Amino acid sequence: MASLQEPWLWENGNWKGCSKEIRHGRTAHNMSSSSLRKKSDLTLVSKVRFVMLRQFLTNLQEVILGTKLSVLFPAIPLAIVAECYGFGRPWIFALSLLGLTPFAERVSFLTEQIAYYTGPTVGGLLNTTCGNATELVIAIFALSQNKINVVKYSLLGSVLSNLLLVLGTSLFCGGIANIRREQKYDRRQADVNSLLLLALLCHSLPLLFRLSVASAALPADPTLRLSRASSIVMLIAYISYLVFQLFTHRQLFEAHGESEDDEGIPEEEPVIGFWSGFIWLVGMTVVISLLSEYVVETIEDASDSWGISVSFISIILLPIVGNATEYAGAIIFAFKNKLDISLGVALGSATQISMFVVPLCIVVAWIMGIKMDLNFNLLETGSLALSIIGVAFTLQDGTSHYMKGLVLLLLYIVIGACFFCIENASKQRYRHGHRSLKMKRVSSICYSFSYMAA
Repeated sequence: MASLQEPWLWENGNWKGCSKEIRHGRTAHNMSSSSLRKKSDLTLVSKVRFVMLRQFLTNLQEVILGTKLSVLFPAIPLAIVAECYGFGRPWIFALSLLGLTPFAERVSFLTEQIAYYTGPTVGGLLNTTCGNATELVIAIFALSQNKINVVKYSLLGSVLSNLLLVLGTSLFCGGIANIRREQKYDRRQADVNSLLLLALLCHSLPLLFRLSVASAALPADPTLRLSRASSIVMLIAYISYLVFQLFTHRQLFEAHGESEDDEGIPEEEPVIGFWSGFIWLVGMTVVISLLSEYVVETIEDASDSWGISVSFISIILLPIVGNATEYAGAIIFAFKNKLDISLGVALGSATQISMFVVPLCIVVAWIMGIKMDLNFNLLETGSLALSIIGVAFTLQDGTSHYMKGLVLLLLYIVIGACFFCIENASKQRYRHGHRSLKMKRVSSICYSFSYMAA
């Protein structure tokens, strides 16, 4: 969901319109989430005489009503009531997902408020820790119930949705909205692309290793040890990247002066206090944990009730609903021809999940005594590899048009159709010919549509 101050926002020694944001640790993800916020009217609250009550109501209005997604917050008590009174478990799953939707933006808002008091370095670290809090909490609860496939599918789905759905939609909408203008972005993305390639290598090696020694009789499964070693390497690489950005080469990412867009614009001020922001952040983490537990417990019931495989729900539905806020923000900035921010959201979030959240889950599972490895099977690993390679080719020339976004979207549709056709083993054997025919038809339609658009 979030990355630190992205290097491609730096151009010719100046930040492109982001100097004030960077001072307070704001990132592309923060700026994307801010597009869904709305200014609170504190006229009535300011008339309250009691200081403590006035402060509480102010915080309540800023945190709960300060987002355009506040209409989804009633889904939280409804999910709790549905769980307590034993309503249909698919309803609990759906309400929990809706309740989780605004939390990504609210966590971003709270970390940004805390960063006003701690400075950009600590703010960036907070954003790194809390940027993908929803995915991480869901993964930990799934691990505690030994649902390893749900963890793998949901994290893989987050990476794929960021690389293909978010980036593809942003490039497509931005190209349509600016069809008579050439859209450009900074090509300096080598650091992030190299991290994605490292993540792909670490995800591919356990699968290749297992395939290469499948016929050999081994006393123990070395794939698990290889996955744990690769996870430690990825965490070291990601921490090194943070040190590079926040400490050793921090001067590359700091603003040295005001940009022209900042002239005459008053500097933003925090709207809630440090301890208030910290308490709200802890409280939201607790609610996220509760809803995540509901999601993990009811995902299989929802799968059976809706006739959709768990893999499709985990790879497609969970990431789309859980990351809807940053998707909307990325698309809004693409409409405004600010592709650097859209790329920062998509690539930064994909990098953080693949290089930080996934290996952290491996280590947590190791501590919990659960045998989770990086072997995502052939179909999942192949989808990840093709997505990363496709995005690398798409972004290589520094320019964009709607056709690039359309190709990425069609690639995501084909992958989604593939996982939609995956069901349990008995159904898959029974309907093998029918599902294969459907898969070929979907792929042919997407290919034909892409050719006609070109």
